Amino acid sequence: MRPTYLEVNLEQLKKNLEAIRAHVGKAKIMPMVKANAYGHGIEGVAPFIEPYVDYLGVALVEEAIQLRMLGIKKPILVAGGTLIEQLPLFFEHDLILTASSLDLLTAAEQLGESTRQRLKVHLKIDTGMERVGVHEYEAEKFIKTSLACSHLGVEGIYTHLANSEQTNASVTPASLQLERFQEVLHFYEKNSLPMPMRHVCNSGGILNLPEAHLDMVRPGVLFYGVYPGRDIQTKIDVKPALTWKSKVAYSKVTLPGRSVSYGSLWQAGAQTRIVTVPCGYADGYFRRMTNQARVVINGKSYPQVGRICMDQFMVSVGDDDVKVGSEVTLLGGGITAEELADWTGTNEYEVMTNISARVPRVYIGAVQ
Repeated sequence: MRPTYLEVNLEQLKKNLEAIRAHVGKAKIMPMVKANAYGHGIEGVAPFIEPYVDYLGVALVEEAIQLRMLGIKKPILVAGGTLIEQLPLFFEHDLILTASSLDLLTAAEQLGESTRQRLKVHLKIDTGMERVGVHEYEAEKFIKTSLACSHLGVEGIYTHLANSEQTNASVTPASLQLERFQEVLHFYEKNSLPMPMRHVCNSGGILNLPEAHLDMVRPGVLFYGVYPGRDIQTKIDVKPALTWKSKVAYSKVTLPGRSVSYGSLWQAGAQTRIVTVPCGYADGYFRRMTNQARVVINGKSYPQVGRICMDQFMVSVGDDDVKVGSEVTLLGGGITAEELADWTGTNEYEVMTNISARVPRVYIGAVQ
């Protein structure tokens, strides 16, 4: 196996779920396992957590089919945009469709009628994200049409918060979106119709908007033990489940004045030992972190130096006698996803989801 790998603590993911469930009370939980379970590896994460969740959420129909092929039986919601030509896959694999437009809703109904099948759908209302979904001010016609669809079971209705991590205002963007969503839901109440399952909260909403927990929540990054914002005051006892490790592949002493790696962006000011780590930007260790990142070797922090290569990067360890085979920690063990995000100029989501599939995932903590 490659010396560069991800260690995923499944038991920690379970503890994170338990902490979220304790916080949201009676609301169902649908963790998002899109983007290869936020880089943690969908093959290892999804089968392990299935007994502890109510639903699973993905972005793509291909991701949902992969879950079914892994043996997942729980309901799966495809939350991303769906093309009409993809609809047969939802019937074939017993998936829940996000009905995000009138055209998609009617096409699904027509397919259900022609094939004599029934499909579960969740109506998507756009209350301020402007991505997919029917605007709240056009929702009444959309809902009325859904009620006339005899081959669709409208199981749920939801919206997505665009700024759920913001708390520094008396009326936050998230609370405004919730208000718009509740106005839409009033249609069911005033017409004495059964209310579909309501869900609004992503990770930020779970933390900042308890009044929006409603019937189900959709934890993403929070499920993986990372907070969606740096200034969130509400705390839940979640911890990261991911550790990114490698080993020193080469170690040598570099003389003063010698430059390291492509472009000669770093030069040794004094004699120093340079070690090479077999991991690079093709693995998701961003090139943009050049001369900014740090790693931990033998319990000590060292700077990454010289341009990060496709498959390798270099570290200056000074006078320390770091040997080939020494363990290197890239993420975890005192190095946070937030730090990698800062070094890269991005967010924690991109850091985790860009760890390449060529990096093996090793799962620990599973109960046999």
